[in-house]
Amino acid sequence: MLFIFDMGGVVTTTFQMNKIYEQLNITKDDFFAICRLKDDDIWNKLEVGNITAADFWKEFNTRVGKLQRTFYDGIIQIGDLIKLDTNSDIQEIPLVTHDLFRMFFHPVLNKETVELINELRKKHRVVCGTNTIQSHWENHLERGDYTYFDQTYASNKIGAAKPDTEFFKVILEAEGYKAEEAFFTDDKIENCQASASLGINAIQFTSASDLRKNWEKYI
Repeated sequence: MLFIFDMGGVVTTTFQMNKIYEQLNITKDDFFAICRLKDDDIWNKLEVGNITAADFWKEFNTRVGKLQRTFYDGIIQIGDLIKLDTNSDIQEIPLVTHDLFRMFFHPVLNKETVELINELRKKHRVVCGTNTIQSHWENHLERGDYTYFDQTYASNKIGAAKPDTEFFKVILEAEGYKAEEAFFTDDKIENCQASASLGINAIQFTSASDLRKNWEKYI
């Protein structure tokens, strides 16, 4: 059998994006609105490895600069047609000079999950299937978090991100398993639903002990 584990929120604590919003004096919605200006989603590009963290922040700063220069009456206009209604004070967004994704990333290992992975690996193939970005990929490498697995499939390396079903198809093809021979766990329900739509046995992660109960017969 093939067991696929998400990383953040399952093997380690997940990244707290709130720290980014606080640092930038911006709301979550407006952060991602800036990322998606003119349908050019730099967050997605970062997540699937098409741009580096340095590229991301350079473009983010450029977009914020344009917004600040064209700000009036609570409405921001970019180009001829695109408007961004904002709840943030755009003028208060600082210039980003460091990689905030790396600065505020301090994951904590879930030892119970690691114990379960070690037990499953005695009889089965166990891999990591994670959405990540360059900054977090490098941090996990330094910490050795991927060494708990037989293989790691990261969105920034394979060019596809959950919940896109292509993400799971890549893993199944690479590993040589059918969907019904694979098991997947993730803390996000939409990712579990996406994998289940392919026939993968998926369960939303709540705790290592609950996951152990569900997969007990495979240990």
